[in-house]
Amino acid sequence: MTTWLLAGGGTAGHVNPLLATADALRRRRPDDEVLVLGTAEGLEARLVPERGYELLVIPRLPFPRRPDRAALTFAPAFRRTVQSITGLIAERGVDAVAGFGGYAAAPAYLAARRAVVPLALHEANAKPGMANRLGARLTASVGVAFPGTPLPRARVVGMPLRREIETLDRPAARAEALALHGLDPDRPVLLATGGSLGARRINATVREAAPAILDAGWSILHLVGGRSEVTDPGLPHYRMLDYSDRMELALAAADFAVSRAGAATVSELAALGIPAAYVPYPVGNGEQRFNARGVVAAGGGLLVEDARFLPGYLTDTVLPILRDPERRAAMAAAAVSTGFRDGADRMVDLLLAAL
Repeated sequence: MTTWLLAGGGTAGHVNPLLATADALRRRRPDDEVLVLGTAEGLEARLVPERGYELLVIPRLPFPRRPDRAALTFAPAFRRTVQSITGLIAERGVDAVAGFGGYAAAPAYLAARRAVVPLALHEANAKPGMANRLGARLTASVGVAFPGTPLPRARVVGMPLRREIETLDRPAARAEALALHGLDPDRPVLLATGGSLGARRINATVREAAPAILDAGWSILHLVGGRSEVTDPGLPHYRMLDYSDRMELALAAADFAVSRAGAATVSELAALGIPAAYVPYPVGNGEQRFNARGVVAAGGGLLVEDARFLPGYLTDTVLPILRDPERRAAMAAAAVSTGFRDGADRMVDLLLAAL
């Protein structure tokens, strides 16, 4: 039996690949023990126990970016955390550590080196985060979701995806998906989503351009998120929801998508062969633009800056594609050529090789 310590968390971008990898480990090696290292504040505090894994909690230690009081206390607190994880590795008989970025990952990487146990890591974004830039210097077992990710010795394994996405048969699930969302089975579907909190630009633009899209014979499934400022116009064939409890069925219904370019979203759309117009989040370090670069270069999607994603872009650029089934089919084939449905198993292969 092998005991694994999977470290990462904070956001869904770190937690979901970690859990997908943990699930793949559990399927392939049911006698192994999988522990998860995270914080009490991140999404992992809820999602990890819900999935049936033991969560070991460490303090949330954001890296200080200014020479202020927090910077003075960071170094000793970080050293104590590394020391506590090193002790935990010995106490629980951990055989290998795998990191997925986020607050818990950096101290786990240093603890793995101190405890002299194998280390592997996964980077979800094409532009790596600070923790994984550190961790990649300490191991040769580096998995990445996207080609061209600038980490040493990186191996493309794809994104570890939820089992419901990995195994989704879109044609077989389409009737259920359309019925669940109240959509006409005789009309293709545009899926618009900005993530769980929504995206103001996407929501406003899709809402305003909706009549033209509907007039072209399409339905719209618009997931506006929990903080949306748009209201449902009540148009036929237009379905507005805060979110979908069955996101795999929202994807099964989609013939084209408009979305942000988060690593998981890009990976899911590519794996399922759904062409899309990607509107990267305009705040932060710009990683979303890099996430979509490969699928767009292959011809499986469009990339448009947030400020340019106005109703005229939908009617002038996207609508001609919606009216052209052959072009959509070509884009779908290009998208799926860049995707991975077996990212979780490929990541497990990397972990096992690290042993």
